[in-house]
Amino acid sequence: MSSERRKPYPFDQIEPKWQAIWEERQLFHAPNPGEKGFDAAKPKFYILDMFPYPSGAGLHVVHPEGYTATDIVARYKRMRGFSVLHPMGWDAFGLPAEQYAIKSGQHPAVTTRENVAKFKRQLTRIGFSYDWQREINTTDPGYYKWTQWIFLQIYNSWFNPETKRAEPISTYRGTDPDSVRLAYVADVPVNWCPELGTVLANEEVVDGKSEVGGFPVVRRPMRQWMLRITAYAERLLDELDELDWPEGIKLLQRNWIGRSEGAEIDFKIDKSDQEIRVFTTRPDTLYGGTFLVLAPEHSLVDLIVTEEQWPVVREYRERTARKSELERADLSKEKTGVFTGAYATNPANNEKIPIWIADYVLVGYGTGAIGGVPAHDERDLEFAKKFDLPIVVVVQPKGDEPAIGFTGEGIAVNSPIINGLTSAEAKKKITAWLEERGLGKCAINYKLRDWLFSRQRYWGEPFPIVWENGKHRSLGEDELPVVPPALDDYKPTGTGEPPLAKAKDWVRYSDKALRETNTMPQWAGSCWYYLRFCDPRNDQRFVGEEAERYWMGGDKPGGVDLYVGGTEHAVLHLLYARFWHKALFDLGYVSKPEPFQRLVNQGIILGEDNQKMSKSRGNIVNPDDVIDQHGADAFRCYEMFMGPLEQMKPWSMRGVEGVARFLARVWRLLMTENQAGAWELSGKVKNVEPDKAQQKMLHATIKKVTQDIESFSFNTAISQMMIFVNAFTNIEMIPLSAMRTFLILLNPFAPHIASELSERLNAKFADMRGDITEHAWPSYDEQLLVEDEVEIVIQVNGKVRDRMKMPVDASREDVEQAALARPKVQSVVGDALTPYLKVIVVPNKVANVVIPKPEDKNKE
Repeated sequence: MSSERRKPYPFDQIEPKWQAIWEERQLFHAPNPGEKGFDAAKPKFYILDMFPYPSGAGLHVVHPEGYTATDIVARYKRMRGFSVLHPMGWDAFGLPAEQYAIKSGQHPAVTTRENVAKFKRQLTRIGFSYDWQREINTTDPGYYKWTQWIFLQIYNSWFNPETKRAEPISTYRGTDPDSVRLAYVADVPVNWCPELGTVLANEEVVDGKSEVGGFPVVRRPMRQWMLRITAYAERLLDELDELDWPEGIKLLQRNWIGRSEGAEIDFKIDKSDQEIRVFTTRPDTLYGGTFLVLAPEHSLVDLIVTEEQWPVVREYRERTARKSELERADLSKEKTGVFTGAYATNPANNEKIPIWIADYVLVGYGTGAIGGVPAHDERDLEFAKKFDLPIVVVVQPKGDEPAIGFTGEGIAVNSPIINGLTSAEAKKKITAWLEERGLGKCAINYKLRDWLFSRQRYWGEPFPIVWENGKHRSLGEDELPVVPPALDDYKPTGTGEPPLAKAKDWVRYSDKALRETNTMPQWAGSCWYYLRFCDPRNDQRFVGEEAERYWMGGDKPGGVDLYVGGTEHAVLHLLYARFWHKALFDLGYVSKPEPFQRLVNQGIILGEDNQKMSKSRGNIVNPDDVIDQHGADAFRCYEMFMGPLEQMKPWSMRGVEGVARFLARVWRLLMTENQAGAWELSGKVKNVEPDKAQQKMLHATIKKVTQDIESFSFNTAISQMMIFVNAFTNIEMIPLSAMRTFLILLNPFAPHIASELSERLNAKFADMRGDITEHAWPSYDEQLLVEDEVEIVIQVNGKVRDRMKMPVDASREDVEQAALARPKVQSVVGDALTPYLKVIVVPNKVANVVIPKPEDKNKE
């Protein structure tokens, strides 16, 4: 006999069985228009998970939380008659596979292939209803051919400020098209990691070190490909309003885009014909400007710094280069800076003010220069106090607040042109005054900066660009895909040149032209994958027009009906995908202006120690271990039963055990063991009608589960199904129709056990045929949920003695008579007192029998 603990039901047998059946029958394939099985009468529903990066570690229990939620909705929507697109693929380019290649010599493609196989096996084992015929991989040449093609459309376009749309570059009438392209080259300061040999995004730098490997990172200027996302800032901001996204995510996007209205003001540099342009949202404080601060990398620094100040300026710039932008922008850090030795003129009062450099000013924000108004800006005040710079009050608060440090709106003072005006009035007047004199103008500024789009890596999409005589040009579309060359050595060059530069023969495109050796960032493949899922095998177009119109169609601006993923992608991925989509929309390649209509973010699952799961803490839970012990259905149900999807919650193996016991009760409700130890359908299951109470429970459960799936309240849907099972346990006859309906409700959550039990019912009863996935979702009857009886609490002199059921429309007299007739009441009052009793009735709630005091009885 096996020493293994006997399982409460044979999930280890039925789950692989049904996964094989689903794969063989391709039950979850969604045909495209024109394909066999396509039904144009069905409404479409496109459900998308944020596809994963297939790491070597495989899945842990955090990943499938969102996947389980979308799978429940997908299975539910199919039963509601929708044609459901529910695909899965792999965001497989990335630095970890390249780092492994550097250490091991194994090509990143081999590592990626192994990792994808591991992820897919784990996802399949959980029973997700993905359409695996649509599987995509961003490292597949058949996929990144179209990533490169989309880049070419962006490269060959410009943003027309008059139409506020992208247009082919051929419509540009200027003399320098390269200056307006949506994809362009610029020398920009970047986060450079010498050890990794690549540029890193701000989010990939932690405390001055690379997130991968913990290597030192420095700031240095490099030639980079940029995408002009700033041209779309206004549309990216305004068109958020029509999307069904959490307000918190919209706020993050708005803050990242950072729209602000104000004025651009020119400060003439003393002893120079140069000017420093400053953007400010508070032009009414101009008279209080007592210094200027430039970003250390600002192009004017080299021109204005004096000989005496050059050594300290140079040393300060070197120190700044070792800091990430996130460190520099930290408001809590102590302010540092260096005087350049130069001065500028404040255009309002013609006073000379010193020009400093400081690391808290970033060259990519605004103009890379700020006007210091220390009396009315906390950061400027801290800077002025540290370096003993003048502080001039120019806004008087309307209340009792101190003027120095006041950042709100008040009354202008010490400002001759605008004295006595409110801040709002002062802003308008001083801006008009500056415009009249050519010293400034109204302006709208965005914090958003253009997208740094190139990386010095091997494992990424090569650019379809060549360089000839110092100029770049695009390759022809017939030359795509551009495949990276095979290399024996993936290590960084150490010179700042990308690894692709080592492939000399590949780099030499022709006698006169050299290939671009940078690669695209990992963001590129994930910017448009939702479109490729619509038509993944199309080798003539990145997505077929008919397929795109169908799956991305609808009466709302976004095409994907439901997009689920973590908040870690709340800003950049969503922003970049929206930008690419809008460019494609402007150029006529897609039918909708937005990619994702509804967005839901799942919360983080913590370890059992209430800490974030990580290898170092040793608290990671592998789904395989949970499934081995309790089954995939228990794993799925527990992931949803933990609490509301959007909230953070800790993992608990005891919680998994509780959900597993619920599924075992479901099994034993319909199944029994015979003397040989084999499971067979219980003889209690009969083809009889449910009684009134059972009908009511059934329809209450249909209503609750339906509404909870629609509102993503999966935990309370499971709770209701537990209540249902309890109500039908230990009854003599189990109504077949009620069980059929219950299994349909359970199927999205626990599809394996629901499919198996449905098949067992089919084998004995001929009332229904076919796979449970093909059955229609049940509807509920509100009439059956109407309460026709209520429970009345019976009191005697205010003390509860009994309870009874009465019709909701029972008269007061009927309630009195029924209450007095109850044995428990009679045992207290007796027949002798009955004529003297008084019954106070609160309709449908309470009947209070009042026994009179002896003196009251004597008065009678």
